[in-house]
Amino acid sequence: MYDFKAVKPVAKAHELIDTVLSRVMRKSATQIHPQFHITRVREFYMTKVRLAQTFWEEKLGQIVTDFPRLDDIHPFYADLINVLYDRDHYKLALGQVNGAKNIITAIGKDYVRALKYGDTAFRCKHIKRAALGRMCTVVRKHKAALEYLEEVRKHLARLPAINPNTRTLLVCGFPNVGKSSFMNKVTNADVDVQPYAFTTKSLFVGHCDYRYVPWQVIDTPGILDKPLEARNTIEMQSITALAHLQAAILFFLDISETCGHSIQAQCDLFDSIKPLFARKPLTIVCTKTDLQPMSTLDDASKALIAATAKDAGASITSLSNVTEEGVMVVRNEACDQLLASRTDAKKAGSRLAEVSHRLVVTMPKPRDTRARPSHIPASVARARAADAAGEDLPMDADEAAAAAAAASSHSAAGPAAAASSRTEGIRKLEVDLEREQGGVGVYSADMSKNYLLDEEDWKRDVMPEIMDGRNVVDYVDPEILTRLEALEAEEAALEARYSREAAAASALEAAKTPLERAEAIAEARLAKAVRGQRAVRSMQSRLRQATNSAVMPKTVRGRAMTRPGLAAHLETLGMDASGAAAVAKAAPVRRQGKRGRSTDRRPEDGEGADGSDVEMDEGVERAKRRRSKSVMKGVAAPQEGEGFRDLEMKSRAIKSSRRAQKKMQSEGRKGEGDRFIGTKMPKHLFSGKRGIGTTDWR
Repeated sequence: MYDFKAVKPVAKAHELIDTVLSRVMRKSATQIHPQFHITRVREFYMTKVRLAQTFWEEKLGQIVTDFPRLDDIHPFYADLINVLYDRDHYKLALGQVNGAKNIITAIGKDYVRALKYGDTAFRCKHIKRAALGRMCTVVRKHKAALEYLEEVRKHLARLPAINPNTRTLLVCGFPNVGKSSFMNKVTNADVDVQPYAFTTKSLFVGHCDYRYVPWQVIDTPGILDKPLEARNTIEMQSITALAHLQAAILFFLDISETCGHSIQAQCDLFDSIKPLFARKPLTIVCTKTDLQPMSTLDDASKALIAATAKDAGASITSLSNVTEEGVMVVRNEACDQLLASRTDAKKAGSRLAEVSHRLVVTMPKPRDTRARPSHIPASVARARAADAAGEDLPMDADEAAAAAAAASSHSAAGPAAAASSRTEGIRKLEVDLEREQGGVGVYSADMSKNYLLDEEDWKRDVMPEIMDGRNVVDYVDPEILTRLEALEAEEAALEARYSREAAAASALEAAKTPLERAEAIAEARLAKAVRGQRAVRSMQSRLRQATNSAVMPKTVRGRAMTRPGLAAHLETLGMDASGAAAVAKAAPVRRQGKRGRSTDRRPEDGEGADGSDVEMDEGVERAKRRRSKSVMKGVAAPQEGEGFRDLEMKSRAIKSSRRAQKKMQSEGRKGEGDRFIGTKMPKHLFSGKRGIGTTDWR
């Protein structure tokens, strides 16, 4: 029995890293003096790398060895782990941890070899840092596998301690038929009992004593009558226990039907899982007799139960968990059946022959002087003599007479029947078959002829009914050959149809005139050109859409239309443009106001305040030009397609963009790609032995 509670907890990746680096710090020297020779410096850092490699191998190796190997443990536990945690995921996680250990070993060896060529203390120090960093990176990459193994360890520790090889009573049946109540009565267990189905969701174990030996009773979750692949994890635990545990089976059948399932449905479930009961003591227990006594059960139900038990070779008994009537009787009968079955199996096994040479037979003292030699039959003596001489066994008078009578009786059947009659009673040994069929290295012994099966033709069956706990027949299509023939016939019909169509098309093409062929070629070229032009336009459209500039709405684009353009547009539409042009010409032009400090508000060049002609000073002209340029310095006029109505709208958009980027620019010193130190004072750098000097990058 495997002790799953002995598996030690699996630390997380960052905890393993802190532990190993701290141990490396404590177990190795921490100081290098300037007067150290380079060989001593190399040995200093090589020691740290070797210690880190050793500690990682210990930690990861312990994880791999602590967890059970599915190929080494009992098949019951192997299948139970497969049902609960998925065998492939479990093996993959352990393989990843073992692979990380091997990678760390290779890294340690490589960097120790590199340290032998370090020419300065600085270079040796950085080689050591690279080695430890790569080891930690390897472990950090397997963070998910370590967390998964820790969850599996927690679940394994909660599994019941089931011994697959001891005396066991296995209770099974539909949900809510009284299995847990029976277990609480006969053992010291305390299983939760509720008046609804699937109260028991996992295997429970209880223990009791019978005939001064310990027994274990296993309570399984309820099973529903459905295909194997449709059963959930709870039901598969019961199936696993029934398939792998050599125990006495107690199938509980609720004859009161208060469990929600009829007697017929419960018998159907019994028939569906009957292959799991092979070569095991089996008892059908009719429960809840306090609600429905066996004496008042109808004849049809009694006959159904009796027929089901007869087909499976099971015994029938009854009990009531409420009145405790028949509880101990059921337990004692099941235990007696299992003991008898185990005794018969031991007698039929080969272990008796293994201990027979250790048995001592006491020889009695002779009671007189009379000689009593051993008697050897004449046939045995002749057989021994013939075997020693290497000759065929001679026949005595009686055997010769019997052979002559057999030959005379088969003479009418011909020489073949006579030859078969002569060899009918002689059994060929494996040595004889080996000599006949090629000798050693060629002959392969047929072990299936010694199988103990119900029917003789089952021995040569290449497909078993049950394989890997599943019914093979459920995955075999009996009509596969018929469907394959229908598919091949359909493919042949399609090929014939395509051949006819191709022949018709060829004939039609041959019947065309040269003019028709030229027209067809021209149409094909035109269609090709159209498709090419369409692809070009599609590519141009995608290129236009890929630009990052904003697209001006159509409503804005239409505003910049002059009076001549408006008149021409209306004329193209067939409308009279004279009235619209006159209205547009008479409309006043609205000018935008200037800034107060702008020099444009001054009188025009060469005019005074009263409109008289004056000369403007040259300095005033330069100031006017300079101040007019300072209105929107660095902002170009909006172009068509930018999406701005005027210069003011564009300037407001630029200012808003700069305000939005100001906060981002002020906090731009830190980002996702920058170096981040979560622990400001890591333990492996600031603990342990310290002398004169710093503690950075030990």
